[in-house]
Amino acid sequence: MGDRLKNKVAIITGAAKGIGFSTAQRFAQEGAIVIMADMNLESVKGASAQIPNAEAYAMNVIDRASIQAVVDQVMQKHGRIDILINNAGITQDARLVKMTEAQFDAVIDVNLKGVFNCTQLIVPHMLEAKSGAIVNASSVVGIYGNFGQTNYSATKFGVIGFTKTWARELGPKGIRVNAICPGFIATEMVKAMPENILQDIERRSWLGRLGTPEEIANVYLFLASNEASYINGVALEASGGISL
Repeated sequence: MGDRLKNKVAIITGAAKGIGFSTAQRFAQEGAIVIMADMNLESVKGASAQIPNAEAYAMNVIDRASIQAVVDQVMQKHGRIDILINNAGITQDARLVKMTEAQFDAVIDVNLKGVFNCTQLIVPHMLEAKSGAIVNASSVVGIYGNFGQTNYSATKFGVIGFTKTWARELGPKGIRVNAICPGFIATEMVKAMPENILQDIERRSWLGRLGTPEEIANVYLFLASNEASYINGVALEASGGISL
């Protein structure tokens, strides 16, 4: 147990599993009051039960009313929101010629508009407090693109655009905005990929393996903490050097 986030109120989207769950665990270990938000209430309730000082909320990032309801409850209960981790995301992969409009729209709605929705509805409370830290989930795919991920890579490039724009707009108001660009991390979403593709990824990583959710949680922790107090507007790659 540490105190790097002592008494900070942190909202984490997509917190029921994967990187979001590991981040909630890590933040709680460092003293944060962790607001775990996810679409599936039962799933996030089960996840939060494993973490001290964590609270579960049903939130759909494409439904602004559901976001506002969570924000209102958190403000009523805790009086502040110090950290926002825009972690929720989905994939619906297909090559350009095969991708349906529904696949394109679903990923844009969650991964891009969802980040806009959450941030726009939470930032007023940070502005009032004149402080805050926002960390957005981009990806190495948001720097280099990826075969079969027209929709996903577009959203992750877009999130870097959000990050750099908001860093300019909100930095002078005491709010830092950064992005994290994970490589291929051993989550359920990634492990569902075909075995030959996973082996190829491991070969391409200079560390010879996939990353772990805990390793990404540590990067979220650093960027959200006061240790990163002079870091604003960066897209930090955590990929084992896969792009080298």
